[in-house]
Amino acid sequence: MTQTKDSSLSSKPLIILTAGGTGGHVFPAESLAEELSKRGFELALVTDSRGKNNYHGKLNEIPNYSVLSGPLVGKSKLNKIKSLLKTCLGIVQAGIILLRKKPICVVGFGGYASFPCCMAAILLGVDLVIHEQNSVMSRTNRFLSKYATLIAQSFRNAKYTPLHVKSILTGMPIRASISALNGNPYPKLQGEKFNLLVIGGSQGAKIFGEIIPEAVKLLPEEIRHNLKITQQCKEEDITAVKEIYAQSGCELDISSFFNDMPKLYTQSHLIISRAGASSVFEIAAAGLPSILIPLPTAADDHQTANARYITDFNGGIAITQKDFTPEKLSKILEDLISHPERLQQMSLSIRRSAITDASERLADAIEKEIITKR
Repeated sequence: MTQTKDSSLSSKPLIILTAGGTGGHVFPAESLAEELSKRGFELALVTDSRGKNNYHGKLNEIPNYSVLSGPLVGKSKLNKIKSLLKTCLGIVQAGIILLRKKPICVVGFGGYASFPCCMAAILLGVDLVIHEQNSVMSRTNRFLSKYATLIAQSFRNAKYTPLHVKSILTGMPIRASISALNGNPYPKLQGEKFNLLVIGGSQGAKIFGEIIPEAVKLLPEEIRHNLKITQQCKEEDITAVKEIYAQSGCELDISSFFNDMPKLYTQSHLIISRAGASSVFEIAAAGLPSILIPLPTAADDHQTANARYITDFNGGIAITQKDFTPEKLSKILEDLISHPERLQQMSLSIRRSAITDASERLADAIEKEIITKR
């Protein structure tokens, strides 16, 4: 059990946030931490060792505690036993933190790294708030939410939400810099390059690097020569992806990481992306028309359900990975690029439907349902 960074004085009680080490869990915790900090709450984060490199903003400033945990899904029997033992020890470690720090509540954001602290809160009678990012409740949250005081949902009526626990719709807490884009106009299309943004992520970059360049090469010449593609892919794949794009006539910006996502969202006319909850809510907030390819191996196929948040509001198009071929994608791209009025309507539709104040909603609910009732 390790701790980093010093706590600062605060006029309000301590709230402990707990999240897995991946961005999908850490980013909403970071966003809520910013909002709670503005309201004067003392904060701390409990996670596992994977989270250390994902800490940004306020999470990098508050006390960080690392406890043992391990995955149970999709592992061999031996590894499951090892993970179970680590998780049990992690619950003890988290329990010691809660007994020492006496938080008014624990807010869990999912991922197996959040399980020890959430479970310790349940066993010690500390109020537990669960935030579910996806439209299908994760297996970790599915179990923990049965004993929670409050469940906050990104998507309305998330599947497997227990009926006996109070649930509220908050949306997905996203970065303030992204939420602020909601009032921006859709970028002009006349007289400028058409900007296509491709965000593959850790589980999408390879297939995107194989399919999208081939689809682009099937586009009419006049479209290709007026196309700028900004695409994310793994560092080791950059050279290969550039080679596939060779002779396409497009302007390219290929990188493994982009620092200024708000700027890219603002300048882009269309995005191709997976359908993780953070991506979906950021795309909606930015009012960016999208082509979504849900990750087929996502637990309980939750990305397909996530994508409906966009498609139900006519803000984008979803393609299953088995149908994600160069020929199909090329036809969709040509149709959208050739009909700018459709893209503008898609942008307007999803921009109006976006939830951009999720952090405030979640903080309000914590104050109303937890703080004021004590």
